[in-house]
Amino acid sequence: MQKIKIGKYWVGESKPTFVIAEGGINHNGKLKLAKKIIEKAKSSGANAVKFQTFTASDLASTKSKYYKIFKKLELNNNEFEELSDYAKKKEIIFLSTPFSNNAIDTLSKIKVPAFKIASGDLTNIPLIEYASAKNKPMIISTGMSNLNEIKEAIKVIKKQKNSEIILMHSVSAYPTPYNDVNLKGIQTLKDKFPYIVGFSDNGNDLRVPEIAVAMGAKIIEKHFTINKKLDGPDQKLSADPIELKNIIKNIRKIEEMMGDGVKKCQHSELQNIIAARRSITARREIMVGEKISKEIIDFKRPATGIEPKFIEKILGKKVKNKIGKDESIKWNNF
Repeated sequence: MQKIKIGKYWVGESKPTFVIAEGGINHNGKLKLAKKIIEKAKSSGANAVKFQTFTASDLASTKSKYYKIFKKLELNNNEFEELSDYAKKKEIIFLSTPFSNNAIDTLSKIKVPAFKIASGDLTNIPLIEYASAKNKPMIISTGMSNLNEIKEAIKVIKKQKNSEIILMHSVSAYPTPYNDVNLKGIQTLKDKFPYIVGFSDNGNDLRVPEIAVAMGAKIIEKHFTINKKLDGPDQKLSADPIELKNIIKNIRKIEEMMGDGVKKCQHSELQNIIAARRSITARREIMVGEKISKEIIDFKRPATGIEPKFIEKILGKKVKNKIGKDESIKWNNF
């Protein structure tokens, strides 16, 4: 089973779910607000906090209707360095999605432990090639894609001799409608690729990332805000600190519920074996020297005697001591 280290955490099938609080652009271009997001992500129990590193001119044409919006949401290189240092101080992993080669260089300089490629850049082969050459784990969101496009991205990463790949099932609709979440896509990715699979959530329903964990997601990325009423396109579909804390609490419960998959009597069941299972019992009083026949036995609780599956072994045998009605028949009766 593949395991990948992100900062101090190991991620993989036998490891706890790695939870990323996706601060994204919910800082609204304000350093102080970004720091508050880091603080609250940490106190909510997230393993990592993530933002997005871009300049409007790198990301969108000046003719795009979003150019001015992106311009207002920029943070400069010095601010990202300050945020990275602040996250280290708060003891939470700092990540950010790069949207250009310049952004990759900025994030490399501040030593992010992994690169997250957004769904919109899954087919941006030059960007993926440049990032994967930095020899860091690659977290790849797969919204809007098909299997062939995912294979193409993986091929580029592997060509850079980088095999540390995490695939994130995602749907790039904000918020994602119920009937498009397609959580079975998690299993599809697990079946088709030998890599760790996670889930990047863009919906409103807080149950969805929890269900994703039950379906095998080993990384969860959830949009995160300190206040849903703040301005910004992602605030309303983001989890606030209380909601994220509850999601993580439930994820940890689900991990315990999933167990190790070994089919065995669980510790909590042990006390019920005797009460719930049956013994071979005497239908009537059985005298010394009498032979056991089907006519004089029953199968009743509790399981204090011979199990019913051994009936053929005792039929025709003589008992050496008297057995009372409804008493369990034991091996030492013969």
